[in-house]
Amino acid sequence: MGNLVWIGMGGFVGAVLRYLTNNLFQNITRSTGFPYGTLIVNIIGSFIIGLLFFYFESNSSIAPQTKAFALVGVMGAFTTFSTFSNETFALFQGGEVMRTMMNMGAHGLLGLLAVWSGRMLPVLISKQ
Repeated sequence: MGNLVWIGMGGFVGAVLRYLTNNLFQNITRSTGFPYGTLIVNIIGSFIIGLLFFYFESNSSIAPQTKAFALVGVMGAFTTFSTFSNETFALFQGGEVMRTMMNMGAHGLLGLLAVWSGRMLPVLISKQ
C-alpha cells in the first residue's frame, strides 16, 4: 500500500507538470495546427526518464519508494511516451533490432487505430 501512496503523489506532480509544460509550449508556438506542447512534453519526458534510469541503476541505495514516486508516478503521469521510448531504447541496446522496430510500429499503428476506434464507437452506437 505504501508504494501506491508514493505513486499517487508522484502522479499528481507529473500531471500538473504536464499541464503546465504543455500549455507553456503551445502558447509559445501559438500553433493551432500542430501539438507542439505534447511533442515537447514527450521529448522532455523521454530525456528525463533516461536520466532517472541511469541515476537509479548506478545508485543501488535509492529507496524503492523513491523509484516508484519518480518513475511510475511523476513520469507516468507526465508522459507514458517516455516509458515507451525507454523500453524501445532498451530493446535496441540489447541488440533486438527487429523487436525494436516491431515495438515502434505496433505503438504507432495500434495507437492510431485505438484513437480512431475510440472516436468511432460512440458515433456507431448513437446511430443505433
